Amino acid sequence: MTHKRIRVCFVCLGNICRSPTAEGVMRKLVEDTGHDDWIEIESAGTEAYHEGELPDDRSRRAARRRGIQLDSLARPFAASDFERLDYVLAMDRENLDRLEEMRPARGFDGHLGLLLAFDSLAPPLAEVPDPYYGGPRGFDHVLDLCQAACGGLLDRILGEHTGR
Repeated sequence: MTHKRIRVCFVCLGNICRSPTAEGVMRKLVEDTGHDDWIEIESAGTEAYHEGELPDDRSRRAARRRGIQLDSLARPFAASDFERLDYVLAMDRENLDRLEEMRPARGFDGHLGLLLAFDSLAPPLAEVPDPYYGGPRGFDHVLDLCQAACGGLLDRILGEHTGR
């Protein structure tokens, strides 16, 4: 069966902790379920602080323990990204507000919102906390949140685009 290509971008502040973690979690989920031929996953930051850098080593170590690779390079989100994306998912309200400001008045009919909205057990407006200044448990917590939400996101994509 041929599917319309779906493009998902996860967004946090610097694109070195939360959004690349969500990208890695979703990429593995999509690959493991055989949908990587039509669902594309990426991440970006609302700031260019770490452009061209790999994700934070603590994020990479935590993900590796779960069999997830985080190897994308940080990049800033650009307003023009909206033209080619179907889902733009922020890790927190501050970054969602920044994305709303960048969103074109016309031309984006995709989904812009918070990642944790796809976790049925998360409270409304729940955010993925930034683990950057905390200890290792914070990175594991981010992985837990991303795994729960990405499962719900994949269910939504499959429901909307395959009739499942």
